[in-house]
Amino acid sequence: MKNKLRLRLIFITLFPFVSPAQTGGIHAFQNLNSQYNARTMGLGGDAIAIYDNDQNLALNNPAIMNYQMHGRFGFNQSVMTSGVNTGALTYARKMHRTMGMVHFRYASYGKMDRTAIDGTNLGTFTPGDFILGVSARHSFNERMSVGATLNFLYSQLDAYTAFGTSLDIAGLYRDSARNLNIVGVIKNLGVQWKGYTNIRNPLPLEVQFGISHQLKHAPFRISLIAQHLQKWNISYVDPNAKPRVDPLTGDTIQVKNAGFLGNLARHAKIQLEVLIGKKLQIRTAFDWQRRKELAVTGRGGLAGFSFGAGMAFKRFSIDYGWYIYSVAGGQHGLTLNFLLSKK
Repeated sequence: MKNKLRLRLIFITLFPFVSPAQTGGIHAFQNLNSQYNARTMGLGGDAIAIYDNDQNLALNNPAIMNYQMHGRFGFNQSVMTSGVNTGALTYARKMHRTMGMVHFRYASYGKMDRTAIDGTNLGTFTPGDFILGVSARHSFNERMSVGATLNFLYSQLDAYTAFGTSLDIAGLYRDSARNLNIVGVIKNLGVQWKGYTNIRNPLPLEVQFGISHQLKHAPFRISLIAQHLQKWNISYVDPNAKPRVDPLTGDTIQVKNAGFLGNLARHAKIQLEVLIGKKLQIRTAFDWQRRKELAVTGRGGLAGFSFGAGMAFKRFSIDYGWYIYSVAGGQHGLTLNFLLSKK
């Protein structure tokens, strides 16, 4: 009974990564879309349009790297239900006129029982996913830059292994006078070279567009992110759902499909940072797609919302993020950033 409960908790936790919705379910290395950074978690994921000294954000968009990130090292850790956790290490450095960053990310799913076909216990194993990557950015002028990230992917499930490579490419247009950033990102181009079986699945390709604006006379930075632009209909309808009869009126109620506005809302994510002085930031975000896909029927709660906060000092900063999936659970992240060298 204990093992059954554990498996249910693991399924609930991993549901966002393996959901059979139209944005996933048939792709390899879904951990590419996992949340690794506390600030990103507080902003609802995909913090692609913010331009400052936080090198961890370059995991989402390498084009936003800049010289303020030089010499910064980041330690990221998050925890979820039933021992599942993710983590990342990042280090950025200026090389001549190019900014570069190396990073390592992992997702660990806790200990699982290994059993024979008759139920005999054969011990335990710990599955995991790992990403080793390098990012670089080149600036054409003060306003325009491009960036790319190359990732080497490895996954292990007991005796089964898989590996592949992926590439992210991005562009940034920045108007510093108006505190305006406009970005575009193509994520997860690449291939699975070897799968758990002889079948090789595609990577979870995604196209994103973002705009971020910091108000001149108010302490707010607002970002609007357009996600999953490679496909219009990203709603999910249960294939087993059938029309039902209203017991009061006798009318047949058809299974609802998302209309134009429903699909449009699923593509949008709004992020807000409240900048209190130079040291404190409060964050929140809302993702309509995450709410529609993961909220428990009748108990929506805070599904789709995210919250976070951060404090910055001269050579050190700390961030916390709470990324909410549903009433079944969420993800809590902590990030420590250090300025190791200015040279």
